[in-house]
Amino acid sequence: MSPHVLINEIDEFIGNPEARLASHGVKPTSSRLLVFRELARARRPYSIKDLEDRLLTVDKSTIFRVLTLLLHHHLVHAIEDGSGALKYELCCGHDECTLEDQHTHFYCEHCQRTFCLHDTKVPQITLPAGFIVQTINYMIKGLCPECHSSISY
Repeated sequence: MSPHVLINEIDEFIGNPEARLASHGVKPTSSRLLVFRELARARRPYSIKDLEDRLLTVDKSTIFRVLTLLLHHHLVHAIEDGSGALKYELCCGHDECTLEDQHTHFYCEHCQRTFCLHDTKVPQITLPAGFIVQTINYMIKGLCPECHSSISY
């Protein structure tokens, strides 16, 4: 498959990346587009290290600055999976991340990958009066199917 075809598939998933960044007030520079497209290609949460390993032409500090900017402009959200490194993924909606975008994540304790469980919604909870929900981080930990089948008991 040619790189051009892959970029077209990713653009179908995320829409026009340049327009999407611009609609959020973010100038679509080459570094920002590279990070944005890599997160779309991943289709699972990536840490800064994951992105650094895949984007060899972009240094760690640039990746961090881009992620911070995308987070600030509600194009990505960050997940704490207990691994000690924040993971980032694109917001599903084209306008901004909302509580409806929040979904369950699964952290494999063996391979240390984090997976999105888009079809497993975060359980609704009732908070005491005066508390306001701004973000939700619902994490399940265990073994992914690949690791579970490779480990002998």
